[in-house]
Parts: sequence; C-alpha cells; structure tokens
Amino acid sequence: MSQSRIVRGPDPGPEALVVVDQRPAGGHRPRAKVAVAVIIPCFNEEMAIASVVSAFRDTLPDAHIYVYDNASTDATVARARHAGAHVGHEARRGKGNVMRKMFADVEADVYVMVDGDGTYDPAAAPIMVERLVEERLDMVVGARRPDAQEQGVVYRKGHTTGNAAFTRALRALIGGEFGDVFSGYRVMSRRFVKSMPVHSSGFEIETELSAHAVEIAASCAEVDTRYGSRQDGSASKLNTYRDGLRIARTIIRLFEAVRPLQFFALCFMALTATALALAVPVVDQFARTGLVPRFPTAILAASIEIVALLCLACGIILRSVQRTRQEARRLVYLSIGPPGGDPSGWAAPGWSRPG
Repeated sequence: MSQSRIVRGPDPGPEALVVVDQRPAGGHRPRAKVAVAVIIPCFNEEMAIASVVSAFRDTLPDAHIYVYDNASTDATVARARHAGAHVGHEARRGKGNVMRKMFADVEADVYVMVDGDGTYDPAAAPIMVERLVEERLDMVVGARRPDAQEQGVVYRKGHTTGNAAFTRALRALIGGEFGDVFSGYRVMSRRFVKSMPVHSSGFEIETELSAHAVEIAASCAEVDTRYGSRQDGSASKLNTYRDGLRIARTIIRLFEAVRPLQFFALCFMALTATALALAVPVVDQFARTGLVPRFPTAILAASIEIVALLCLACGIILRSVQRTRQEARRLVYLSIGPPGGDPSGWAAPGWSRPG
C-alpha cells in the first residue's frame, strides 16, 4: 500500500496544486520508463570497441548503443556493428565534431556518453543513470579515480598536474563545482543535450559541456568511477601539448562568452595599468617643468586608455547580449521535461490536480 501525503495551500482554489508523495511503503517512487542511449565516439578503436559495446549492453540491457565512427582506418566499424551497435559516421575529424553529430541525430531521454577505448567502468553506468533520473539532474559526471598502483600507467607524465590546473582555472573563471572537467564519461538529460550548440571540434568538448552546465544553471553531480589503462595495442589520440593549448584557448574563449563583463573588465584594468605606467612620468615632469618633452609617450598612454575604455564598453554591451543568449538557451532547456517525467506531460511525478 502506498503512503500518501497531501499538502494544500492556504486558500486552495479550483486550479490549486496538490503535492502527493507517491512512494510506496518501501520508499521507492514508481516512475515512467526512460529511453537510454549510450553514445560512443570512436576513432581507430578496433582493439576495444567490441568489448565496450558488449559491456554496456550487459549493464544497460534496455539501452540503445550508438557508435559513431570518426573516419577510422581500421576495423572499428565492422567490430562495432558485429557487437550489435548502431553505427553512424562523421567524416570531420575531432571528438567535438562527432559529439555535435550524435547530439543532433540520437533521440533519447537519457544519454550515456563514454569513450570507446575501454578505460571507463561500465558498471558505474546504471548508478549514474539512476541518480540522474531519481534526483532530476541534468548531468552526472563520472569522476575518474584510477587505482593507486595504476596511477602512473593511466595518466601520462604531466596529465595529473595539467588536469588539476585546468580544472581550477575553469572553476575560477567560469564557475561550477566540477572536480574532473575532462572526464569523457557523462550521463546527460535530453533537455541538457538538446539545448547545447556544440562549438568545439576536438577534445575540448568536455570543457564546453561543463561551461554549458554553468551557463544554463543545470543541476549536476559527480560519481567516482574506476579509470583503467588502455588495452594492449591501442594508443591515446590525445596530444599533451597541442590539445593542452587548444583547451587553454577554449577556456579563455568560454570565459569571454560566459563572463564577458569580467573578461573585458580585466582587459580594461590591464590596459589602464599600462597607460598609467607610461603617463605618470610624463605628468610628473609636466607638473615640475611645465613641459612635455616626451610627447609620443603621452599620445601612446592616451591611446591605450581609450582602448581600455572601449574594452569596458564592450564588456557592458556584450553582457546584455550574453544575457539574451543565456535566456534563449534556458528557454530551450525548460521546454523539455526531465527524464522520467509525468507521462501526461502536465507535471512532474509527485504532483497532480485535486480530484
């Protein structure tokens, strides 16, 4: 027998809402079945893709599994199709390009994004999906936690320090409480995915996902997951320095896009400090002698300060533009219900009109 609790407002009218706790005696709330899609971007992952597809089919037996090939030159496509996955294609190289295609093509209530290299633990997927649905979240990130003895094998030299530095930079410049912004293991709601216009083309897609969550004020959480080493014979596609520079540029670009007033205010302060450093000796000499012998320096200082003021004006204007864009994304987000919502589409589970 269900345990129900009704809470009425102080002056209930014919349109009043009634809160109904529909949880049975065991404490679990019945919910609508959700459509789950496992989306796997792949480039030359013939060594691991079949086992990854099979593992996620075992842990999420009702899910549809999609492998999108990114112009592989090995047997990735054949092995993915033989393992039972739906196979798609994206000719433009880069993980971001593949994710843009998958987000556009695949229709589901819940999206499980994972790499095809076999480094992520499939056993964590049901836990992450359950948490997303039960807590009405928009993204659950699988925070990578390698075993102590595998730390040096899983992460190449400098990766641990780089990940920590970029994570702190993203949190300081953009916001959010993510502990692992570069994890490729994420469970996302439909409204999160369909409200995101992907701009990245490469491995910086994870950074953009985190920034999008901050921009639309999405509800997110992290779940610790085991992170293992690649299978013998496969190699990482991540280039430490090239992709590190791309991620750094992406963080700066996202800072300018998400926090334009703060970005241009920093530019204003830096330029003003430079202008003052050049102008102070000129002004001091003019105060003492009444002469301006360093006229070019005075012109340069004034010009730099004009640019500084233009930067500040740009920040103020772009802040209004950013608010409009943020509201547009938020409206798209709000137009789609959460996973496991009320089948009638009228309200979330636990809410109903009075009879």
